[in-house]
Amino acid sequence: MPFGFYIIMAAQFFSALADNALLVVAIYVLKDMQAPGWQIPLLKLFFTISYVLLAAFVGAFADSMPKRRVMFVSNLIKVAGCAMMFGWAHPLLAYAVVGLGAAAYSPAKYGILTEYLPHRLLVVANGWIEGLTVGAIILGVLMGGLLIDPAISARLLAVDLPLLDTGLDTTVEISLVIVGGLYALAALFNLYIPDTGVPLKPMHGSPVILLRDFTRCFSGLWKDKLGQISLAVTTLFWGAGATLQFIVIDWADRALGMGLSQASKLQGVVAVGIAIGAIMAARRISLRGSVRVIPLGIAMGVLVPLMVLVNSLWLAVPLLVLIGACAGFFVVPMNALLQHRGHMLMGAGNSIAVQNFNENLSILIMTGLYAVLLAAGLSVYAVMVLFGLFVAGAMWLVRRWHHANQRRHDDVAQLDDGTIH
Repeated sequence: MPFGFYIIMAAQFFSALADNALLVVAIYVLKDMQAPGWQIPLLKLFFTISYVLLAAFVGAFADSMPKRRVMFVSNLIKVAGCAMMFGWAHPLLAYAVVGLGAAAYSPAKYGILTEYLPHRLLVVANGWIEGLTVGAIILGVLMGGLLIDPAISARLLAVDLPLLDTGLDTTVEISLVIVGGLYALAALFNLYIPDTGVPLKPMHGSPVILLRDFTRCFSGLWKDKLGQISLAVTTLFWGAGATLQFIVIDWADRALGMGLSQASKLQGVVAVGIAIGAIMAARRISLRGSVRVIPLGIAMGVLVPLMVLVNSLWLAVPLLVLIGACAGFFVVPMNALLQHRGHMLMGAGNSIAVQNFNENLSILIMTGLYAVLLAAGLSVYAVMVLFGLFVAGAMWLVRRWHHANQRRHDDVAQLDDGTIH
């Protein structure tokens, strides 16, 4: 890999590290202010709403200027969201601003890979970026859990800086300063990402034309036989993954008696499994063979309801690692395939924007449904069973869809060859 790729990785690592630490801190703030329990999964909804509402614009924005500059500005927006959480804005609103920065960041983050690297390296690059992102998730949730630990935050607050009165007095304040510092560090790395030299596409000033272009790209990716399958898989995966984050925290509390600081570490256990699966996929699966991994999505859905039977940490850890490994192994090749098809059809920024729109709409729907089910009084155990069956069934339907596409392609090929009359 060229050296610039590792700078991209460093920027992504620190930005993702801060994102995941901030989620735990935001949950702590909601619990501390005694907000209703159903507001906790709404954090993800408020974070992802910008991905959906601004999908038609962020892709064109990412293609209109060097992507390193887009990533720099996006991290500064995330710093502003952290600052809002210092007490003068509701955590949901502040987290929505962080989500705005993330929505602008994503098309540039993934789009720069297709501009900077040849397509033969995309699966390997995605294995790296997903593996590193998962590493950031593991360390981020662990860091978030440590930052909200009263003993550790007290030690951090007790640190005296010469000639400087920080004015920090609470666990939340010191946590937010550290998270904001991580975003600033990511922004610093963004400045040193090399220019890819890809021609820029000026962003049109008319929202109507941008919406029309986005609709064309959206339709084009869903009509493409490989694009539609990879898009369906990644859409389901990210919706399921976001919901699973909150399910694990709630389940760990009820089944294992773990508080938020400890339960957040189990999210890291799932992330370890995803990293293992991502590394295996990067080594074993080529871009051409990426659709063969769909059955592992079915396996992931089947494994989730088994959590209902677990009441021991020693059983929970290997099961969560296995669930994560299935997820990582099937999503990395599908993500690489989707990036390749999107780049070929419409350009990196616009294709990632379409991907983000679909995936985050899935997150909005699935986390929203989870909040509704909790508000209706359904137990986390019942939700886990319904969740797992839905994921397994949806992945099975996608697999049948792909096989039907292949049969139609074979039939057309035979007609073209003159072998069928």
